[in-house]
Amino acid sequence: MPHTVQWKMRLHLFEDDEGTTKAHVVLDTGATAFTGHGAAHCHPADTNVPEIGDELAAGRAMNDLARQLLDAAEHDIEAVGAARPKTRQVAGWPM
Repeated sequence: MPHTVQWKMRLHLFEDDEGTTKAHVVLDTGATAFTGHGAAHCHPADTNVPEIGDELAAGRAMNDLARQLLDAAEHDIEAVGAARPKTRQVAGWPM
């Protein structure tokens, strides 16, 4: 039987008083909420391009979220009596 769900994600980006771009991402699965955090700051010698800071901070927050999801999945795998995977697959679609 096919399995379909919809998870909702909210991403909030902001710059603090020191010029650091911060990202806060929340994934709501309906049963659990996961929160990821990321940050980026522009090196003083570099040109300030806010979009790059946004991309770095958001990517880092989503990477944090991905690690949490993988940890939760590994815990759930063990909870049903299966062995924890020895290695984690690289993120992305199989080629």
